Amino acid sequence: MDTKKTVIVTGSSRGIGKAIATAFLKDGHNVVVNGRKELPESVLEFFNSLPGTALPIIGDISDASFAKQLVKETKKAFNTIDVLVNNAGVTRDNLIIRLSEEDFDATLDINLKGTFFMTKEASKLMLKQRSGHIINISSVVGVVGNAGQSNYAASKAGVIGFTKSIAKELAPRGIKANVIAPGFIDSDMTTVLTDDVKEGLMDLIPLKRLGKAEEVADMVHFLSSQEYITGQVFNIDGGMVMNG
Repeated sequence: MDTKKTVIVTGSSRGIGKAIATAFLKDGHNVVVNGRKELPESVLEFFNSLPGTALPIIGDISDASFAKQLVKETKKAFNTIDVLVNNAGVTRDNLIIRLSEEDFDATLDINLKGTFFMTKEASKLMLKQRSGHIINISSVVGVVGNAGQSNYAASKAGVIGFTKSIAKELAPRGIKANVIAPGFIDSDMTTVLTDDVKEGLMDLIPLKRLGKAEEVADMVHFLSSQEYITGQVFNIDGGMVMNG
């Protein structure tokens, strides 16, 4: 194991977030796991069975006061923040003519504003440390768009622009900021799709399969150890964006 790190992973109760937290815990790191609701007991038991130390801090990262509290509690427990992974996100899909202001706002509040709040608070400590990695989970939808997801695409495109800006802003203090843009990942969101829809997706993906949450986690893990990569967007999509 490399030097023990303190890692925050928002939205880590399932799917990609859980896989990211698992990767760091397997390597013996301190990992703050987070969800808007209490994490299922089975998930906590799994995290606690791994070599690292899992600290659950429950709350909504779209609330600025909670983001501040999360960082404060992390610092109190572990003294540093080496890696921030802004993974928490929601979808409220609808065609533009049916999309409500409430669903538009809710999507941007969590996906984009939550990323802003967490980055703002964590970067204060990282600036003092003169080190740190910020890894924001966007989506290929934020790169190429998708019908019925204008709010989600706007939020995820915003994450990309936000990350490139803070990468320039924070680089003088040695802080790296990058984006991972997953394509269609095998998860709760894709298991409900019909076989016909899945077949249609395969036409868009040159590698002809859905991605795995662990493959996204692998890239997060890689970026967290790199000292000369910043302001970049990494598509984990089986080649899908080439058709965009």
